[in-house]
Amino acid sequence: QVQLVESGGGLVQPGGSLRLSCAASGTFYNIIYMGWYRQAPGKERELVGHIITGNSDSTNSTDSVRGRFTISRDNVKNTMYLQMNRLEPDDTAVYYCKAAFRTPVAGTPSHRVVEVWGQGTLVTVSS
Repeated sequence: QVQLVESGGGLVQPGGSLRLSCAASGTFYNIIYMGWYRQAPGKERELVGHIITGNSDSTNSTDSVRGRFTISRDNVKNTMYLQMNRLEPDDTAVYYCKAAFRTPVAGTPSHRVVEVWGQGTLVTVSS
C-alpha cells in the first residue's frame, strides 16, 4: 500500500511565500509521476505542475504560476516540493499532490501502476 502526505499549507499575505511538501511512503519499486493540483472554492481541480521521472526529471507548470512556483523532488526522501513565491489571492485553494507508483503484485514477479492522491493542504492568500 502506498500513500501521500502533504504539509506546509497555511495563511500568507499577498506577495508572500510558502513551500508545500508531499511525502510518499509504502511499498513500491519507483515513482513514475508526481504532480501538484489545486482546487479553489467553486472551481474544478486544476493541474499546477508535475514531474515526470526519466533519465532527467522533467517539470512543467501551468501558465498562471510559471515564474512564481517551482516544483522539485528529493528522490532519496521520496518527497516532492512546491515552492510558491509572489503569492496572489487567486492562488487560494486546497493543494493536492498526486503520484503514480510502480508497485509489486504479491506472489508474482509482475508489477502494476497505482495512482494515489494526498489528502490536500489549504493555502489561503489574504491580507
